[in-house]
Amino acid sequence: MFKETAFACGYAAIVGPPNAGKSTLLNRLLDHKLSIVTPKPQTTRKKITGIYHNNDCQIIFLDTPGIIDPMQELHESMLKTTRVTLKEADVIVAMIPASKRGDLFDRKFTDLLFRKWLHETQKPVIVVLNKADLLKKEAQEETLKIIRDRWKPEKVMAVSALLGAGINDLVQSLLPFLPFDTPLYPADILSTAPERFFVSEIIREKVFLQYGQEIPYATEVVIDEFREQHENDPLKKDVIRSSIVVERDSQKHILIGKKGMALKKLGMAARKDIEELLGRPVFLELFVKVRPDWRKKKSMLKSYGY
Repeated sequence: MFKETAFACGYAAIVGPPNAGKSTLLNRLLDHKLSIVTPKPQTTRKKITGIYHNNDCQIIFLDTPGIIDPMQELHESMLKTTRVTLKEADVIVAMIPASKRGDLFDRKFTDLLFRKWLHETQKPVIVVLNKADLLKKEAQEETLKIIRDRWKPEKVMAVSALLGAGINDLVQSLLPFLPFDTPLYPADILSTAPERFFVSEIIREKVFLQYGQEIPYATEVVIDEFREQHENDPLKKDVIRSSIVVERDSQKHILIGKKGMALKKLGMAARKDIEELLGRPVFLELFVKVRPDWRKKKSMLKSYGY
C-alpha cells in the first residue's frame, strides 16, 4: 500500500462520533470555513468534500455525519452516507475526541467504530486523538498507546483541530496511502459541491446557533431560487429565496418569533456569511414551511437530497 512518488493524490474520509471535531478539522486543513460548525452534536448531515492542496499532494477530504444509534429515517440516511463514503476513500481518518473527565476517551465507541465500521472496509486507518490539548503529555501518551495496542491502526496521533496542533503531521501521515501521482482537480478548487449547497448549510448553521432544544434537529433548509446578479437587474444582487422546513406549527411560530423578529435576525446573520462566501451582495428571503414528520419519510428525505 505504501508508495514513494514526488506527488500524491487520493481520498481521505473523516469519521467519528458527533462533536468529535471532524468539521473543525476539515476547516483547519483548508484554512477556510467550508463545513458548518456549532456546539450542538449532529450538525453535519451530508458528506462535505474539501480539497487540500500543497506542492507535494492533493487530498480530497470527505467529512461525514457523526456515527450514532439511529432513531429515525433521517439518521439511517446519514449513516448510509457515511458507509458509502468509507467505500470511496483510499484512507480513513478516525477521529476520537479526548476527554479530561473520567476515562481519557470513549473506549466503547472506539471499539464499535473499529469492529462494525472500519474492519469491513479493509482500508488503512489513521486514528486522530482530537482535543488532545485537554490532556497532559503523560495522559496523551498513555491514550495513544492504548489505541495503538488494542486496535492496531496504521498510525495514531494527537492533534487539536481547534488550535491547529498536529495538522501538518496528519497530512504527511496520509501521503503513503494516496494512490495517484497527479492531481484530480485544479489547484483553485476547494470543493466539488455547488454554491447553493453551501448557502443552505450557512442558513442551517444559523438555525443551530440561534435556536435551542429540538428546533435545529427538526429543521431542513431548501434553496427555492438562486439567481445570480445581472447588469440589468435593478437590485444588482444575487437573489436567494429559501424555505426552512419544520415538522410542526409550534416550531414554525418559534422560528418566526414575535412580529417576525427571530426570522429577521436569522436572515441577517445568514446573509452576512453568504455574502462573505460568494464575495458579492445578495438579497436573501426566507420562508418557513411545515412538513409533518419529514425526518421519518423516505420520499421527503430523498427530495431533500438524503
